[in-house]
Amino acid sequence: MKEDKIKGRNITSEIFNIFVMTLIMQATTGLSQTDGMKIQHEIVFGEDDKYGGWPANHGIWTWGDEILVGFVEASYKASNKGLHSYDISTARNKYARSFDGGVTWGITDAFEAGQKAWGYDNSIPPEKAVKPKLITKPVVDFTNPNFLLTFLRHNNNDGPTHFYYSTDKGKSWEGAFKFPDLGISGIANRTDYVVDGKQSLTVFVTTAKSNKKEGRVAMVRTVNGGLTWKLESWITHEHGGFDIMPSSVRISDTELLTTIRTRTEGGLDLISGYRSKDCGKTWKRLKDPVPYTGSAGSPPALLKLKDGRLVLGYIYRSENGSRAHVRFSKDNGETWGDEITLRSGDGANRDVGYPKITQRSDGKLVMVYYWNHELLEGSKPYRFITATIFDPPTFKN
Repeated sequence: MKEDKIKGRNITSEIFNIFVMTLIMQATTGLSQTDGMKIQHEIVFGEDDKYGGWPANHGIWTWGDEILVGFVEASYKASNKGLHSYDISTARNKYARSFDGGVTWGITDAFEAGQKAWGYDNSIPPEKAVKPKLITKPVVDFTNPNFLLTFLRHNNNDGPTHFYYSTDKGKSWEGAFKFPDLGISGIANRTDYVVDGKQSLTVFVTTAKSNKKEGRVAMVRTVNGGLTWKLESWITHEHGGFDIMPSSVRISDTELLTTIRTRTEGGLDLISGYRSKDCGKTWKRLKDPVPYTGSAGSPPALLKLKDGRLVLGYIYRSENGSRAHVRFSKDNGETWGDEITLRSGDGANRDVGYPKITQRSDGKLVMVYYWNHELLEGSKPYRFITATIFDPPTFKN
């Protein structure tokens, strides 16, 4: 999502002061908890005069120490308007692949791999772009470990949306296929899905509100390999702000958890959480995992770890210096531990974030997001894709 800097926040000075105190306490606690986490930062993609951004809009997939993540590459273009300093006409979808757990990466072009339809931030020239079509043959097996699914939208509000799938770890893609609006005001989806079975798959979608603006979150499911889709449930209600960009996991055969990028009507950015205990038919809002994510907010990156815990990655955006954080939960998202700071103080303005997170074979976590050092005097302003690799902390029972 792209948005101008929020103006005129409707937050009282008393509430603001509480948030500032809370953030200072969280940051202090988080920094003390990084002992033993062996945090390292690696470059996924970075070139002079280039802009890399928004892994959260795409997807991340892991096979042991092999990791694949999508992002956008564009020409850097300094701008005094809006949040993002790039030339949208040059934006193209790319993929980064690592075979060593996120330390080194190779870049491939999504168009050359078969993603040939125009989409927002995938500015393929009209003479080269294909038009999305209806899918006519079902996906044979969603449970194939090499199966991938990714979504692209035509705008951030009412779409439409199309999708691609791969059965060879993203080396080639089938599509583009139209994703139905299902009688909703419009769907402008990123990538968030849970595989249920060979022909069954659950997708968490961002939809337009009745005014055609983003957004509400709903759950959609196919039981016939993607030939047809059904709106199973609404997760959030329509309000004056928005709920967008869910990140979700399956807890058990009947239990699902989703975390959502939320903005209140008053302009407060946070991450909300919802649980379903009946396989997505009904949802209950939980205590917010992250009560404040800074200026313009952050989408969540949720993952269930091998030891059963949950990890939530996110970015605190600030024009005076952004930070990368994680929190952990031992009770399936009912409560969350203290905020842990993975990165801060290196000159990142608020044009950063959009994380995806995964776990490699040795248990280390890899969080991929975009970053910059623009606030540091003499540093290059270009946005790059980075991977932060770290050991999850050991908590006492």
